[in-house]
Amino acid sequence: MSVGIIFSIEEFAVHDGPGIRTTIFLKGCPLRCTWCHNPEGISPTPQYMDKRTGRILSGYEIDSSELAEMMLKNRSFFEMNEGGITLTGGEPLYQPEFVIDFLKKVKPVHSVIETSGYASLKVFKQVIEGTDLVLFDIKHTDPDVHKKYTGVDNKIILKNFSYLKRSGKKFIVRIPLIPTVNDTEENMKNILSLINDARSLIRVEMLPYHKTAGAKYEMIGEKYNPLFDTEIVPNIYDVFNENNIKMELL
Repeated sequence: MSVGIIFSIEEFAVHDGPGIRTTIFLKGCPLRCTWCHNPEGISPTPQYMDKRTGRILSGYEIDSSELAEMMLKNRSFFEMNEGGITLTGGEPLYQPEFVIDFLKKVKPVHSVIETSGYASLKVFKQVIEGTDLVLFDIKHTDPDVHKKYTGVDNKIILKNFSYLKRSGKKFIVRIPLIPTVNDTEENMKNILSLINDARSLIRVEMLPYHKTAGAKYEMIGEKYNPLFDTEIVPNIYDVFNENNIKMELL
């Protein structure tokens, strides 16, 4: 048994993998993306949020067996709707022991990991081995730009992505479209070059930035400082369909 910290469970999710799913949000993330839509998921420990309905504690401990038991109660529903369970965050790889243990206990339910890929190669290998599908976020190909806007460079991320391509594990590339940061034709072409030889790639998904992203920061007592103009609509360069790689806009 392993204990983890989660901050939300969303049922009937339809954009976090195939079918109808339950998405579990884990606390803790090593990145500091200036556009983060879930700032309450960054800290690895529970924290208070001031909402209109009152002050709530975001995040709580739960052991892998209890969480797995909750999910397995919906096994027949998942199978009927070709869905399953998705782990996101925060960053699921931030709690590897909990995630690995949980994934073992929910089999044969279809499982998905959404990840930035920022973890040791050892952890990355262990986690994706136990899951059915990986949603891999690629934010920027330039290490300096990546570090400016996320707090870390992308060396580890690209190393893990290279392994993912070789592993044979099915995956989807997700690109958060951030105006003036990564929504350039050059960056999209660089991402295309990264994924062109990926045989297990299902598609590319683009997630346009929403101005509502900053709403939660005040709730946790922090100031939203995105480092880019939030009023600009991100560009969409579809270099993927043009090169026989399926692309969807979410």
